[in-house]
Amino acid sequence: MAKRPNKLERREAILNAAIEVFAQKGFHHARVSDVAKAAQVADGTIYLYFKSKDDLLISLFEEKMQQIVESFREAVCSEELARDRLKRFVELHLNMTADHPTLAEVLTVELRQSAKFMREYKAPQFAAYLNLLGEVITYGQERGEIDRAVDPSVARRIIFGALDELSLYWVSAKRPAAGAGPHVEQAVDTMWRFCSQGLFSSSPLT
Repeated sequence: MAKRPNKLERREAILNAAIEVFAQKGFHHARVSDVAKAAQVADGTIYLYFKSKDDLLISLFEEKMQQIVESFREAVCSEELARDRLKRFVELHLNMTADHPTLAEVLTVELRQSAKFMREYKAPQFAAYLNLLGEVITYGQERGEIDRAVDPSVARRIIFGALDELSLYWVSAKRPAAGAGPHVEQAVDTMWRFCSQGLFSSSPLT
């Protein structure tokens, strides 16, 4: 006899189904019933866990971003040099997009389709993501690796903006074939050169 999923397992199944449905149909065109069908639950079951389709999207974002921030922090902080921490952050972000294109599409494209998210939600986990990037810059300044004249709050936005644009390009192009756009390794190298020249001007490019 098959084991019935508990509440946490059912909630996780709904979130994972939402990722697939929102990426395939688009947030505006997707219905709660589509998510329920993909998760193999009754339509009403969705509302036992989430108030609305917007709430489902926001919950998806926050939970997945929390996992991402935790894994990024562990990997980034394992590096001693600030330049290695920043390069690791760039690699992690772009590889995440390449390795998990469906999730990346929801986080970079479909999330922007939610008026509630864009206008009302504070997105604490997105703030945590930006803060981690800012901490790397501050860490480099404390060690004398990065010019103290650099404003971490501005620099983190600039770096994230470039990373987000690359992610948006890849998911919008549906993982372009060779020759249609930069490969992950190429993008990491180019992005790192911009960071290195802008922040670590006294250090050689490696």
